[in-house]
Amino acid sequence: MKVPLAIAALRQGDSASASEPIKIAITQSDNEAADAIWRGLGSPDTAAEKVDAVLQEAGDPTRVQSYRSRPEYSAFGQTVWSLENQTRFLAAAACDDRSAPIFDLMGQIASDQMWGLGTIPGARFKGGWGPLEAGGYLVRQLGVIDTGWGRVAAAIAVQPNSGTFTDGIAQLSQVGRWLKEHSAELPAGRCRA
Repeated sequence: MKVPLAIAALRQGDSASASEPIKIAITQSDNEAADAIWRGLGSPDTAAEKVDAVLQEAGDPTRVQSYRSRPEYSAFGQTVWSLENQTRFLAAAACDDRSAPIFDLMGQIASDQMWGLGTIPGARFKGGWGPLEAGGYLVRQLGVIDTGWGRVAAAIAVQPNSGTFTDGIAQLSQVGRWLKEHSAELPAGRCRA
C-alpha cells in the first residue's frame, strides 16, 4: 500500500517536502517514513480518501482502511488488497507519467530486499510483509517487469507453511525465477502514446 500512498502524496503537490520520506518508504520499506506521508495527507479519513482516489483512478475498487484495528500497525497497511486489484492498479499506474518518480524509486530497492521480483533484472517492484493475526508471516510484492514485447504487471504473495519470513522470501524468489523463465508466456502490454 506504500506505492499508492506515495503517489497520493505526490499528487497532493507537496512532493518537495515529502521527497525524502517517499524515497525511504519505497526503497527501504520504512514504516516510520510511510506513517509520516500518511499524516501529511490529513486526518486518517482524509488520507484514506486521497489514497482511495489514486486506486479508483486506476480502476481498483479497493477501499483503504483509515483506522488501526491492530494498534501496532499502520491503518493503511492493514487494508485488504487483493492480488488482482494490486495488478489492476499497477498496470494503470505504471502508464501514468505523474507516477513516474515512484516507479523510478521502485527500481532502487535496498539490496536486502532484492528477492522475489528483485531477482528479475530491471524489475521495478515493492515488497511488503508482516505477521498474520493467526500467526506466521505473509510476504508479498507487486511490480512491473519489462520484456521485449511490453510490460507485465505482477502481484505475488506467499504464506509459508513454516510461518517464517525467511521461508517466505525463499518462496517469493522461486516465483520470481519462474516469472523470469516464463516471461515470454506472460500477457504483456504497452502504455498508450
